[in-house]
Amino acid sequence: MKDDILLGIDLGGTKIECAALDVVGSVIWRRRLPTPQGDYLNTLAAIAELLRQAELALGLVGWPNKLPVGVGIPGSVSPVSGLVRNANSTVLNGKPFVHDLEQLLNRRVRVRNDANCLAVSEAVDGAGQGARMVVSVILGTGVGAGIAVDGREWLGANAIAGEWGHNPLPWPRLAAAWRELPGPNCWCGQAGCIETWLSGHALAMDYAAHSGEQLAAPLIVGAMRAGDPVARASVVRYCDRLARALAHVINLLDPEIIVLGGGMSNVTELYAEVPRRWGSWVFSDIVRTRVVPAFHGDSSGVRGAAWLWRHG
Repeated sequence: MKDDILLGIDLGGTKIECAALDVVGSVIWRRRLPTPQGDYLNTLAAIAELLRQAELALGLVGWPNKLPVGVGIPGSVSPVSGLVRNANSTVLNGKPFVHDLEQLLNRRVRVRNDANCLAVSEAVDGAGQGARMVVSVILGTGVGAGIAVDGREWLGANAIAGEWGHNPLPWPRLAAAWRELPGPNCWCGQAGCIETWLSGHALAMDYAAHSGEQLAAPLIVGAMRAGDPVARASVVRYCDRLARALAHVINLLDPEIIVLGGGMSNVTELYAEVPRRWGSWVFSDIVRTRVVPAFHGDSSGVRGAAWLWRHG
């Protein structure tokens, strides 16, 4: 049945991905385009082009019912104004994104934070399947989190549930080597946000501050594995900061599982080192919460966007 197809869009800082799922969650079509940098109208046009290609490939051209689409973005939509806010892809901020897409596409559109989409994807048929509460964390160019309860997103009263990346890093360390106070300035206007400590760029900045050398995060991880003591110290600080930040999440929500996505989620050492550390800050005698990589990898966001329409 054509009406059973679910369409999703993942709007990222560097790429836009479109995928179509069938009723059991199998990806039946997928394609990516580069994100037009700093260009709102061309971003809308790229989304429209991907959906045009999807409908052509799936035999939906001329189908009487335009299928709705779910869209994940690195920000959120205000329930008051309908405008995008808090997006680190700042070209979206202040724009009536949902309205503009619905007008352009002539179909219903449901827009959610990309971390919420990750949480839904992993809760429905991913690493968090069967858990009552799943918290997803994106550790990439930006840092954010989303919450799913019983397989459904939890938006909250202000539609900002999971905006973990723009809270301050908890329990800051005062030693000079850690340099945690007052913390780096964040694009949101605050200083010392979790995002400024746990993005891939943050690891690169920590390494540069201690080595005087500019390296991208994957190269720092490689250097650590090759025995570079400065790289190892930077990765240890990163793990310690992530452990403190996730301990805060556990103290507030006590989820069964925390799923990591984004580029830094590929650092396998996190999954042993962070749980080894976080017990120092979790207000419990035992920590049963598990931290795991996203089962669907970097396709989880677009799957979650499509799943936004699975209940109609």
